[in-house]
Amino acid sequence: MSGPVQDPPCLRIDLLALPKAVPELRRAVGEYVDAGVRAEAQLCVTELVANVVRHVGEGTPVHVRVVGRTPGAPTRIEVTDPAAHVLPVLHHAGAEDESGRGLSLVDAVACRWGVERGGAGGKTVWCEVGGAETGAVRE
Repeated sequence: MSGPVQDPPCLRIDLLALPKAVPELRRAVGEYVDAGVRAEAQLCVTELVANVVRHVGEGTPVHVRVVGRTPGAPTRIEVTDPAAHVLPVLHHAGAEDESGRGLSLVDAVACRWGVERGGAGGKTVWCEVGGAETGAVRE
């Protein structure tokens, strides 16, 4: 007989989506993940939180969850906010555009990414970096 299934170890951070919170978040994620995905994980968490600041509102409470510390396995980054009605949209910014590249950067470095609506009315935008699964279809 086996015991209860344990969730994999993860980094959990609750914060307000403020520009000044991003450097500490990047540091914490960088210290947590495997060195092989550090740059990608830090870029993704920065862009996902920046999307909350820009499109949901500065000061919005967010929950960041990072799962995966096994070399060769994907690392999953999740950013949850309370605004289920504000969904991320992948734009293709022109050369003269000063913004609109954040999700394109996530799309470029992540194996997969997507959005899950939560039962409590919020949403989670997630991505996976690293691992053997490259070129996967994004959700």
